[in-house]
Amino acid sequence: MKLYLIRHGIAQPATDDIEDGARSLTKEGQQKTEKIAKRLLDFGLHFELIVTSPLVRARQTAEILKTVGLSSHIEECIYLAPGGDISHWLKNWLEPRKYSADVSIALVGHEPCLSTWAEILVWGEARARLILKKAGMIGIKLPETSSPLGRSQMFWLTPPKYLL
Repeated sequence: MKLYLIRHGIAQPATDDIEDGARSLTKEGQQKTEKIAKRLLDFGLHFELIVTSPLVRARQTAEILKTVGLSSHIEECIYLAPGGDISHWLKNWLEPRKYSADVSIALVGHEPCLSTWAEILVWGEARARLILKKAGMIGIKLPETSSPLGRSQMFWLTPPKYLL
């Protein structure tokens, strides 16, 4: 299975006036995310499923990915919210579904969670070395027969500026 970890686009700044979960993409964030999504489509990418954090900015990013044609299915997952734990996601969401090896799934979420998840999948531990920019993407291939923790292979790390 291939996982594409995608950070949400540029969102409203955090303030005391708006709850974090309600922050939405800015107009610039929407436009850049749409350009990046179209570029990914130009590369021939397609996701069988887009799984998104329930927070507004991530959900909007997932909707943009769907609208440009990268997938026709979106599902919300609480494990992709800030502070989500990869081991809970693996045990309670991924493992019961038993996806085939050729499936591609996009996970839309937040930092530092997505970078941490990528590091745990690739190295078996968080090292605080990877940084995923807004609307950036990390591609990870999970092994077919064993636990993915520390045994996965990163094949894509792209900051958004190279996709615009």
